[in-house]
Amino acid sequence: MSLEVGNIVEGKVTGITNFGAFVELSNGQTGLVHISEVADAYVENINDYLKEQDVVKVKIINIRDGKIGLSIKQADPSYQPREPKRGGRGGFRGNRGPRSFEDKLSRFLKESDERLSSLRRSQDSKRGGRGTKRDFL
Repeated sequence: MSLEVGNIVEGKVTGITNFGAFVELSNGQTGLVHISEVADAYVENINDYLKEQDVVKVKIINIRDGKIGLSIKQADPSYQPREPKRGGRGGFRGNRGPRSFEDKLSRFLKESDERLSSLRRSQDSKRGGRGTKRDFL
């Protein structure tokens, strides 16, 4: 049986790490289920969900450079992908929508100038300010 992206197959968990689990598929190849693909909820400890020698159904989500990416949560027929959250550090801020490169660049330059001037003021106050003369006796 050839492996193709999108196929759902069974495999046996052969190893568990802090970042995921290795699953041996029926054709003898091994793939990785990343910890984010184990369950639909946040997985802090993968050992709460999987143990070695468990037989699991997995969906093949990618095959790249001979490495096979697997997902347990996507193999569940009732799985519904979540909408990506907006408002993080990406290009979305509230209801303003995506910003152009020029907008991002101008905002960066403005914030950079503000930080630089704040740093200069802080350093000048520690040195005694600009243009002050010190009398050494």
